[in-house]
Amino acid sequence: RADDAPLIWIHAVSVGETRAAQPLVRALADAHPDARILLTCMTPTGRETARELYAAALGARFAQAYLPYDGFGGPRRFLRAWRPAFGVLMETELWPNLMAAAEDADVPVALVSARLSERSLARGLRQRALVEPAARRLSLVLAQSSADAGRIARLGREVDAVTGNLKFDNSPNAGFLALGRGWRERIGRPVIVAASTRDGEESLLHEAWRRLASTAPGRPLLAIVPRHPQRFDEVARLLRVEGVVLARRAALDDPATDWSGVDLLLGDSMGEMDAWYALAGCAVIGGSLKPFGSQNLIEACAVGCPVIVGPSTFNFAEAAEQAIEAGAAVRVADAQGAISAALRLLADAPAAAAMGGAGEAFAAAHRGATRRTLDALAPLVARLPSAPPD
Repeated sequence: RADDAPLIWIHAVSVGETRAAQPLVRALADAHPDARILLTCMTPTGRETARELYAAALGARFAQAYLPYDGFGGPRRFLRAWRPAFGVLMETELWPNLMAAAEDADVPVALVSARLSERSLARGLRQRALVEPAARRLSLVLAQSSADAGRIARLGREVDAVTGNLKFDNSPNAGFLALGRGWRERIGRPVIVAASTRDGEESLLHEAWRRLASTAPGRPLLAIVPRHPQRFDEVARLLRVEGVVLARRAALDDPATDWSGVDLLLGDSMGEMDAWYALAGCAVIGGSLKPFGSQNLIEACAVGCPVIVGPSTFNFAEAAEQAIEAGAAVRVADAQGAISAALRLLADAPAAAAMGGAGEAFAAAHRGATRRTLDALAPLVARLPSAPPD
């Protein structure tokens, strides 16, 4: 970079981490108006999400780059080119060569909203000769939960504080909520949203839907929103079996669409999950029906959408259990159980309303991670030069 403005570097590997970082990015930008914000990622969808979230709000202060692969030379060239005052890694990112390069460049690095599943711990212990030195080079480690803190400590680095999950501090987007409510009025039928589905889950849900939904009252509609955009066309081909009328996201913008004749809706769009949850009578969370560890159920709870999760929630282990205990979510064994539970909720408006209200209360009760994280980052933030007096 050509300028010498103080630079805060935040790394978020893909879409989920980029969205989770949003309250922290805004808080750091607001607190340090003379600093630039560099956000790195590893995927095109993460990069596009970052551009949508931050480019307009931060203007020339915002910069983007891909983080180099963790070879010997790439991280060193990256740090030499950008010269950050400090770095913040989101959730799970820990790279041995990057941490060695940061130590040599005198760039302190924090791991925030850190989580570690039992599966990832087992993998880390097998690679302990690489992972432990990298973990020990972290200047600060802030865990989502005490359970995460205990697992991280087994890799050789005690956690400095448990500050909570930053995902709880992302408030639903009012514009997308209004958009989703408009979709609901336009469709005129109850809708179940299968949110952020992963490979193999769509076929399971579709099969269960065809078996169970044909006699459901109100002719409910199933909307399937795949997690990755590169799978949109693949999922469309999968769902477009004989006799099935499939609508895609664009149909929601077309006033001529006859929703009475639509069997399935494919949510082939990015960045609109708040709208899909506002549309939904309830949501089945993708990534939980097959062993992917679940996608983010907190977003649905915050919108007040009743949540159904499958057996695999290791990426959101504590949040899932707490949501279930709060009455905001239910757990099922498989796709058939998910569709059955969803249809029961659509037929029981008081139960669905109670779950939705419990979800909003659950999400609100766990906010505050951003403030705790900012307080803990104070020693690193102190490396930023003081703003000149007015």
